[in-house]
Amino acid sequence: MSEEQAQQLMQQIQMLETYFSDLSQREGTFLNVLREAIAAVESIKSLNEKPESETLVPIGMGTYVPTKISPNNKIILNIGAGIAVEKDFTSAINYLEARIKDIEIALQDTSAKKQDAAARLEQGRDQINQLMQAEPQPNSG
Repeated sequence: MSEEQAQQLMQQIQMLETYFSDLSQREGTFLNVLREAIAAVESIKSLNEKPESETLVPIGMGTYVPTKISPNNKIILNIGAGIAVEKDFTSAINYLEARIKDIEIALQDTSAKKQDAAARLEQGRDQINQLMQAEPQPNSG
C-alpha cells in the first residue's frame, strides 16, 4: 500500500471517528428524550389516579412554586414549532406513547449505525496496524 493510500485510510478513520462520536451524542439525546417522555406518561397516569393533588412547578434556576393540580383532566402538550394543544389525559398518554415508539425506532436505527461505524473503525485500525507491521523497520545500531 502506498503512502497516499495510507493517508486516505487515516482520513477515513478520522471521518469515521467523528461520525461515531456524532452518533453517540445523538444516541444520548434520544435516551434523554425517551426517559423524559416515559416520565411524563407516568406522571399523567399518577395524576389520573389522584386528580387533585399538590405539586411543585419549576420556574427556573432551581426555583419552584407550590401549586394545586385541578381535577379538570386536561394537559397542555407542546407538539413542536412553538405550538401547544390541550388534550385530555388519555389522548395525551396516547400521543406521548406514539412519540416514545418513534424515539425507540430512531434509537434503534442510531444504535445500528453506531455498531456499523464501530465495525468499520475496527477494520480500518486493523488495516493500519497491518501496514505498520509490514513496513521494514530501520536498523538500530
